[in-house]
Amino acid sequence: MTAFTVDQMRDILEPFHAGLTEAQLIHFCKYAQLLAHWNQALNLTAVSDPEEIATRHFGESIFASTTFRLSEGRLADVGTGAGFPGLPLKIVSPALDLTLLEPNAKKCAFLTEAYTGLGLDPVAVIRSRYEDYDPGAAGVDFLVSRALGNYKQLLRWSPRILKRDGLVILWLGAEDSLLVSRSNGWKWDSPILIPGSRRRVLLAGRITRS
Repeated sequence: MTAFTVDQMRDILEPFHAGLTEAQLIHFCKYAQLLAHWNQALNLTAVSDPEEIATRHFGESIFASTTFRLSEGRLADVGTGAGFPGLPLKIVSPALDLTLLEPNAKKCAFLTEAYTGLGLDPVAVIRSRYEDYDPGAAGVDFLVSRALGNYKQLLRWSPRILKRDGLVILWLGAEDSLLVSRSNGWKWDSPILIPGSRRRVLLAGRITRS
């Protein structure tokens, strides 16, 4: 993969409205290099085009930061894989207390290399199925997941770790968002179309409580 310049990364990510600083853009350039290097040995992402990696993985992740004001609080990324959306969100919102949940050991090794190499802190990489994860009594403010699948199971589990006013944010196809928005026990916002996409949306919801 040809390394990105800061100006190239800025142009690619501009449509996602994150207002990135030069330091943040440098972080994304380094992240792309790390991803390319590790992807030679691990199947971190099926997307191979460099610009599409920046658009799909970085841009679509950070779009949530301004859409839902994810500036601080505890955020858990379920089934994060190569770190999406959690690490891009941490880059643009450094005050987030980030937990990355990933059951694959080799991907966890990459995640540790990525967040330490980028100087991001605090970040916790937890090798675990999300069903087995316990964040403690404090819970999390935000639960995010992108391309995980089996959302019914995820939503059944989510109340165990979400705070009273916690928010679930999902990256979905439009058809899946319609199915998820019918889930009982949840109040969902209207789906938000991701820039540059005809079918991918962000869907956010809160648990309805008596």
